[in-house]
Amino acid sequence: MTKDLTEIWQGDSVPEGNRVSNVERFSGFEDTYDRHRPEAPEEVVTLLTGYLSRRPSLVVDLGCGTGLSSFVWKDAADRIIGVEPNDDMRGKALAKLQSLTEQGADGHAQSGAITFVSGYSNQLGLPDGAADIITCSQSFHWMEPASTLKEAARVLREEGVFAAYDCDWPPSLTWRIEHAYHELIRLADDIIDRRVNPEDQAYKGDKNEHLKHIRESGLFRFFKEIVFHHVEPFTADRYTGLAVSQGAIQTVFKLNQPELREKMASFQAMVKEYFQERTLPLMLSYRMRIGIK
Repeated sequence: MTKDLTEIWQGDSVPEGNRVSNVERFSGFEDTYDRHRPEAPEEVVTLLTGYLSRRPSLVVDLGCGTGLSSFVWKDAADRIIGVEPNDDMRGKALAKLQSLTEQGADGHAQSGAITFVSGYSNQLGLPDGAADIITCSQSFHWMEPASTLKEAARVLREEGVFAAYDCDWPPSLTWRIEHAYHELIRLADDIIDRRVNPEDQAYKGDKNEHLKHIRESGLFRFFKEIVFHHVEPFTADRYTGLAVSQGAIQTVFKLNQPELREKMASFQAMVKEYFQERTLPLMLSYRMRIGIK
């Protein structure tokens, strides 16, 4: 392939099957998202490279956000392309990439291997059979599944790997705090239902149907679900910040609804009391659904 992949990238317009509300849901809180969300764990690289059975020459990360799921591949693949339609989120990823470049020779090598582009999961301007691995980290539920899988299968090489993976929110801690976390999300969803016109709301698919979509697409010779765990350090601020980073919470904050802010203050106090200024190792539970072309 003589032409650089980024030179043939297309997709400035919004292709059919994508909702502008899904893209704009993440506008304006890229810093909060990047600070509190977990990076993709190394287990992702280990598992997917194992199924590929060799070092990938190209990994395409769909809905890459601020790059938390892209940079994990920097030493494990020859090329990485992060695809993100939201300008704010992609801008944060590019800023982090620039920071790598400014670190020196090693940073330059890494930045040359990673590219972040504007695009949509069902309209990739890549040639047939260009990618070894295509990933969707915390993002497949925002995409139109049938057209995304069709496009992924087109771009994947023979025996290439498609993987949609998510972690369960929130990290395991105590049932009271986790219950309060879910109550926050339910309240935010309820406010959105009451305050935002249905046609302007983001649409989120059911994560539990990811494997079903892969299986029923008929595009993959092998498919399965893999469950694993990853431990990360959390402070009270990070645990609370993870809740704040959820799209529904941010949408309601933009609506300036005091009802949610009062509930959030109560949640923050509960979390702060539990942590007592400690940093605790907390378990994140991941579910990965894969398909082999």
